[in-house]
Amino acid sequence: MPKHHILIEKEFKSSLSEVFSAICDHENFGKLIGAKIVRTKDGENGVPNGLGSVRKIVATPLPSFEETVTGFVENEYFEYKISKGSPIKNHIGKLTFREQGDKTTLRYTIDFDMKLPLPLIGSGLAKVLKHQITTGLNKIQ
Repeated sequence: MPKHHILIEKEFKSSLSEVFSAICDHENFGKLIGAKIVRTKDGENGVPNGLGSVRKIVATPLPSFEETVTGFVENEYFEYKISKGSPIKNHIGKLTFREQGDKTTLRYTIDFDMKLPLPLIGSGLAKVLKHQITTGLNKIQ
C-alpha cells in the first residue's frame, strides 16, 4: 500500500508562543480547520494538550476518531498519531516550530497509509487534509 505524505511549511508574523498555542490547543485547532475537536484526556505534568493527551475529532461525514499526543516540547515540537478509529493506519503528524527574528516558522508533516489498498482515496484524502489545514493556518497572522 502506498505511503501518503503531506508537507506544509508556513511563516507567521506572530510570536512563537502565540503560534504554538493557537495550533497545539486541541479545541482551538478544531476551530481553525472547521472540525469539532474535544480533548478527552489531559496530558502529563499539568499540560492539558501535552504529551499523552487525547483528542476526539468529529469531521463529518467521516466517523469520529482519536489522536494521542506522542511528542511534546513546549514552543518547539508537537507530534501525534491516530490512536482509535479511522480508515487510515500508521498516521503520524509532526509539527516543528522555529522563531526567526520577529517571525515564526512551522514545518508540519503528516504521513499515513490506507487500511485498504485504495491509492486514489488516499491521495484524495491527502489533498483534502492539506487544503483544510493550510486554510486553517492562514487564519493565524
